[in-house]
Amino acid sequence: MCDQTFMAATFGPCDSCSKASPLMNIYIKSEAINYCSFCVEMMACQGLQKGETLATLKKESENLKKKLEEERGKLNDIELHQVAEKVEAVAALSLKTRRVLKGHGNKVLCVDWCKDKRRLVSSSQDGKVIVWDAFTLNKEHGVTLPCTWVMACAYAPSGCAVACGGLDNKCSVVPLSLDRNENLAAKKKSVAMHTNYVSGCSFTNSDMQLLTSSGDGTCALWDVESGQLLQSFHGHTADVLSLDLAPSETGNTFVSGGCDMKANVWDMRSGQNIQSFESHESDINCVKYYPSGDAFASASDDATCRFYDLRADREVAVYQKDSIIFGASSVDFSLSGRLLFTGYNDYTINVWDVLKGTRVSILLGHENRISRVRVSPDGTALCSASWDNSLRIEGTGPRGNPTHPAPQLHPPAHSGRSQSVPRADRIYSPSNKFLVFPWVFSQWEWLGKSSKGSALEPS
Repeated sequence: MCDQTFMAATFGPCDSCSKASPLMNIYIKSEAINYCSFCVEMMACQGLQKGETLATLKKESENLKKKLEEERGKLNDIELHQVAEKVEAVAALSLKTRRVLKGHGNKVLCVDWCKDKRRLVSSSQDGKVIVWDAFTLNKEHGVTLPCTWVMACAYAPSGCAVACGGLDNKCSVVPLSLDRNENLAAKKKSVAMHTNYVSGCSFTNSDMQLLTSSGDGTCALWDVESGQLLQSFHGHTADVLSLDLAPSETGNTFVSGGCDMKANVWDMRSGQNIQSFESHESDINCVKYYPSGDAFASASDDATCRFYDLRADREVAVYQKDSIIFGASSVDFSLSGRLLFTGYNDYTINVWDVLKGTRVSILLGHENRISRVRVSPDGTALCSASWDNSLRIEGTGPRGNPTHPAPQLHPPAHSGRSQSVPRADRIYSPSNKFLVFPWVFSQWEWLGKSSKGSALEPS
């Protein structure tokens, strides 16, 4: 069959044998052909050689997988934490809650940052999608969808639109308007259509293409303007729960994870599964690329997070503790990739040292399970969404001063004239010509006595 296919289940006469029975609606280039299960099995067997059966092929596939794991094991001569023994440990991390966003009437299921580092979009079980100015706490836009459980949302790269989808099996794109009184729901456009719930969505490096993952076991690439299916990705044997696009602007790969305990890496051009990893013992709830694009992390209901190196083609680290018995729901990396933020079903966020595999910090505050964690594009803030109907934004003050007051919209006065502003979002005050005090007043924290590094990690 053609690469551009996906299936639905219906009841009626088979287009091949004309029998009325449960059917598989097979869409080939958007053209529906109905086959009963017997005809589908017959077509699957047409290419078999003499003496071959589907059972023997499945057994052969399992044997090849075992051989592949054996070869990977032979190359596994050292662990990541052993390589990093001489690397300096991460200093104590003091993150404080800078903002609490409330407005949803039910569980917040997803959140995504805009590239302007200031706005957020969130989706909820109450059927609403809200666009926030996270610094002022203002709700800039609100869209009510026809179904509840809006499980996925994403900001377009331009910041001019958001995508959202859920139990209606659709993923819609909503253009954002400067007129806050405009009815955005009327401008909503359905782009993607699956045969089961939409679990994740992400724009590619432009506003014109959209990636989706679904409970029907497939991922798909869509043209936003026409709504046409550009490519479908088959390889998971159960619900796909998460996807993440490679961070490179020219990257043509993405990773997906699902209820079959597999993490698959895909080539968007060919639709082929180019790498597959099976080391989790339960559903994979979230996958996230490492900032360099050479690795990715996964979070699972088996209470572990795992780190996979794509170049080595194997798992290189596991992040777990005996005291953690609840599933991991979401992961994201700090800007440098040294820290891994993981949300758990026990209402906590654990911060891991990626290299050493040790836990650096635990973030508390939510009153129900964490559904999503996302680091801002510039690495200065961490946003978490929870089933307690809220979102929280964490930031850090200067090291050694964890009691520093919450950020102000405008920096306090200091002696001396202000220098020229080298960046539009910063003001520098020369209290000491060798000591620069930067305030990022479009962000979430005072960066302290050094402008080096990300605010969420040691410089």
